[in-house]
Amino acid sequence: MGNIRSWGLYAIVGQWVTNPGGMDRVRLVLQGGASTVQLRVKDMSTRDMVALAIALDKIVRQYDARFIVNDRLDVALAAGADGVHLGETDLPVHMARAVGGPGLLIGASTGNPCAARHLETEGADYLGVGPVFPTISKPDTRPVIGIQGLKRVVDAAGIPVVAIGGIDQANIEDVVRAGAAGAAVISALFDNADPGSASASLARHFGEQLG
Repeated sequence: MGNIRSWGLYAIVGQWVTNPGGMDRVRLVLQGGASTVQLRVKDMSTRDMVALAIALDKIVRQYDARFIVNDRLDVALAAGADGVHLGETDLPVHMARAVGGPGLLIGASTGNPCAARHLETEGADYLGVGPVFPTISKPDTRPVIGIQGLKRVVDAAGIPVVAIGGIDQANIEDVVRAGAAGAAVISALFDNADPGSASASLARHFGEQLG
């Protein structure tokens, strides 16, 4: 799985992946260099979500990448995923750690340096920090924190930070300079006509960290 401190390009996949050709787009992104795939769906039955997670996990493992399930610890465990990512209103990190054990990767969302330190003490392995830039992919997010806000969390945290929110080819260098160990991306990958090339272009910014 590589260095846990280096997360690289972190691709977030929605329910659209069940559409014709959806899985092929995920494969292209993995071929391009994505090191992590997260499944983030809301309106799906638990059984269907587990089935989808198992199918995605099988693909992700072919590329020696990580597979993370958003929000749902139960689905992550049932599908044998590498980890779960928890939002601010989800199961507390320390409870997820108690259930998932030491081998489960646990990510947690924040945009606050003090909260970052607290989540680290609770047992989080990495932080999802943002939104760094304005984004239309998830309109119900917190206010934009900008590069300086990202850097404040990076400086406060003793665990890797994955930046999220509006990240694309035009601004990813700023994200890397701020100290982020990875970048979570949706639109710049999957709204691109050539997701494989987009993935390669974005992932190369983390090449030295992943090497």
